[in-house]
Amino acid sequence: MEKATKEDNALEENQKAIIGIWDNTKDFLHKLLDIRGDSDRNETIESVRKDISFQGHNAWILVFSIFVASIGLNVSSTAVVIGAMLISPLMGPIVGMGLGVAINDGLMLRRSLINLGVMVGLSLLTATLYFALTPISSLTPELEARTYPTILDVLIAIFGGLALIVAKAKKGTISNAIAGVAIATALMPPLCTAGYGIAEGNLQHFSGAMYLFSINTVFIGLSTFVVCKMLGFPMVKYANQKQRKKVSIIATVVGILVLAPSIYLFVQLYQLEVQKSAMETFMEDYVQYDGTRATSEYDQLEKQLDIVLFGAAVPETILNQWKAKFNSIKELENITPVFYQGSVPDNGNYGDIATIQEDRINDIKMLQNQSQKIALLETELSDLKDGDKEFARLSEEAYLLYPELESIAYAPSVTKNFESKKTDTVDVFTISYKESAIKPKDRLTINNRLGKWLKYRIQADSVVVQQLAKPGK
Repeated sequence: MEKATKEDNALEENQKAIIGIWDNTKDFLHKLLDIRGDSDRNETIESVRKDISFQGHNAWILVFSIFVASIGLNVSSTAVVIGAMLISPLMGPIVGMGLGVAINDGLMLRRSLINLGVMVGLSLLTATLYFALTPISSLTPELEARTYPTILDVLIAIFGGLALIVAKAKKGTISNAIAGVAIATALMPPLCTAGYGIAEGNLQHFSGAMYLFSINTVFIGLSTFVVCKMLGFPMVKYANQKQRKKVSIIATVVGILVLAPSIYLFVQLYQLEVQKSAMETFMEDYVQYDGTRATSEYDQLEKQLDIVLFGAAVPETILNQWKAKFNSIKELENITPVFYQGSVPDNGNYGDIATIQEDRINDIKMLQNQSQKIALLETELSDLKDGDKEFARLSEEAYLLYPELESIAYAPSVTKNFESKKTDTVDVFTISYKESAIKPKDRLTINNRLGKWLKYRIQADSVVVQQLAKPGK
């Protein structure tokens, strides 16, 4: 009986210890992750309200930052684009839109939507003006990267928006976090790229860039809405029930209009990433043949995967097996694979593979010859630079020995003797004297002495020193 009592007491103590550990863990996690107590809701609302307006200084800062970002994209400079995002005031209306819906503030929501429209219009106008005037109109990698969104852009916008509103809600706003979010979410580059699309008359670049900007805008606003609801931001009070209900309906409609496309965009981009992942797996696991290298490119508009095969010709039976496997993959059921042998599609004539390979070999030889020519030119350029340095030292020495000199020039002279049929190269130095430093009759003597010294100094077989004729002489 006594033994059973001891066991019960030990079990009870273990249970208390376990409960204590669990309580301590919960308390630790609560202190670590809780942000409600350190959030200043009223100050956050006022801060967001101030950042909504795009008048005066904010408008000019936006214009100048758009110019800076456009230049950075135009010359493909990531550092310049980042600098432009740091000074741009683009976040204000977007955060205001999410907060306005969350706290049922119709005035804030209306001001946010109006200023967001002004912001987009002013940005597009500025970027279009720059790209219409700049002489550099090529599509740089920085511009091209902003013409199509991916699932990563959605995730960046979500977590960037969450970080932004949490930083704003903290007592004593974390400015470093806000600057980091401005860089991560990258709102400016898509607008600049859309301006590039307008200037170039390219609808695809314009629509792709605006699509990316819309994704960032929607998910930042959505993240703001979620955090404000979680933190229990106070709802705006109205004088009468009718007005409160009207504003609530408007806020709800706007919220649905924001939420619905965000879900659609997320699902669509997620499916695209799943398809791309399945294509990469198919290429790595199945498109393998000895002596053949394969590359692929996906055409999203045509729903077609172009697979180009280089090297040994792949038999038709193998290609049919690859197609059957491709069509059996569930994620790729709406996509058509097209195989190319060299430059000819699998549904056409393959031609002479040996001829294609011979052309590739000739191309490689041509590239090698060009590389050799480039190396030779670089060597000649290096020799010229070394020659310039040597002449600089030689001229300084000549001036130290003969301070009467005013200038000295050097050029090799190539002569042809028609009787002996010989070609000879002579090093010719052209000099001039200071007018008051030496008498004309003594110049011939110095010319001879200087010529002998130069011949010894540069170890030349033949050196000619001639005097530069003064104008009017």
